This record gives sequence, C-alpha cells and structure tokens, in this order.
Amino acid sequence: MATARPRPKVMTLTDAAAERVRQIMASRPDVIGLRVGVKNGGCAGMEYTMTWATEQNELDEVVDDKGVRILIDPKAVLFLLGTEMDYKVDKFSAQFVFNNPNQVSACGCGESVTLAPAPKERLEAIKS
Repeated sequence: MATARPRPKVMTLTDAAAERVRQIMASRPDVIGLRVGVKNGGCAGMEYTMTWATEQNELDEVVDDKGVRILIDPKAVLFLLGTEMDYKVDKFSAQFVFNNPNQVSACGCGESVTLAPAPKERLEAIKS
C-alpha cells in the first residue's frame, strides 16, 4: 500500500523568525500562535498582516514550523503559498521580512506589495 506524501507547508519560518516569535510569545500566555494574512492597501495594492492569535478559526490554514504555530487566513493562502518569513536585524531596524515567490513588486517604502496568486504548479503540490 502506498504511503501518502507529506503535504507542503503554505509558509515556513527561518530560524531567526521562529526564535523571535517564540521570544515574544513567551511573554504572552494567552497567545496560541501568529496569524498571518494579506489585505488590500498601500501604494502597491496589498499589505502583509500579522497579529497574535488567541484562538483558532475553523477555516484557518495551520502551519507548525520550528516550534511556532502560524494561522493563515484562508483568503491569503493563494498569495502566501511558498513564502518564507525571516527576521532581519540591522543597524537601524529589526523587522519580519516576507520572501514571497508570488510577490510581483513592492513600493519604495517597503510597506506594501503587489501579489499574484500562486501558479498552478505550486497549487498542485499543495493539493496532493
């Protein structure tokens, strides 16, 4: 009998992002995970959203990666498929950064992006 292939994760975290999320969550006992999504807005058309989740919604796509639970809004799955979230620290800032293969462009200030739905090949990988 054939064994089912593991389903690819919609999103992954780098070690740095996972460590930072775990650090923040340690001070928030009511939080069960990080909710990630996208919304219309900004000069490029869309913005990534991140909030702390205190409950899981029935339709959330749930990704557990490196000890962190990510809850993804079902409307955002097609835009986030294949995304890696990183945490970057430099001389003047520290921020989460999305490395998204579906990102077509970004505005100059880095606050908003243009996203396209994931191509058919990536969708097929997630369905099987």
